[in-house]
Amino acid sequence: MSRMKCGLIGKTLGHSWSPEIHRGLGDYEYRLYELAEEEIPAFLARRDWRGMNVTIPYKKTVVPFLDELSPAAAALGSVNTIVRREDGSLFGDNTDVFGFEAMVRRFGFEPEGRKTLVLGSGGASVSVCEALGRMGAEPIVISRSGKYNYGNLELQEDAEYLVNTTPVGMYPNTDAAPLDLRALPGLRGVMDIIYNPAETKLMRQAREMGLRVCGGLYMLVAQARRSAELFLGESIPEERTERIYREMAKK
Repeated sequence: MSRMKCGLIGKTLGHSWSPEIHRGLGDYEYRLYELAEEEIPAFLARRDWRGMNVTIPYKKTVVPFLDELSPAAAALGSVNTIVRREDGSLFGDNTDVFGFEAMVRRFGFEPEGRKTLVLGSGGASVSVCEALGRMGAEPIVISRSGKYNYGNLELQEDAEYLVNTTPVGMYPNTDAAPLDLRALPGLRGVMDIIYNPAETKLMRQAREMGLRVCGGLYMLVAQARRSAELFLGESIPEERTERIYREMAKK
């Protein structure tokens, strides 16, 4: 009997740690599928796999090709987990919200009632904003061309938390940062959902300023565990998130 086939869809995946993480979550094949946008419809139509995760920049792209969405995915218009059901239909969910909430709790951030800036307006941003809203924060999206942007950061000097959901600073472009944190004197903490490198340039500046800091590895593992539960149709002990996180953090 062949192993269940799962994987990750994205544009550039050489940096991905997902296969190693999923090896610790279940006995199934997990591969990386680097696709151009025009290849996505045919790939999804093959349906010769059980489950797929979706990453930058396709979390919104895949939505029209799915048969059903979870309430969270439908509300956000963003999918990071697809399951092929027994009848062949494709179900889309969003486990990024779960993963981000788990990371916030794990590292002791307290966003309730706090003005929180979210850098970026893509699929990850909408998930982070949803999670922050559930946790009682006041998220404000900063984008290149939106009402609130990098050219009017002086309007946000009272922000207490910042979350980077952009790929700026991701391997291999590790000498880049989306902004200079000195523009935000009211900050108490910085969360960067990038996990490779373990410490981005943005995180390094935050540490030097004495702020509470975390990277995206715990979020990655937590959302992967939830995705694996959907692939397998069974629960996975929560403590496995911490175990895999600690193993991956040693890399």
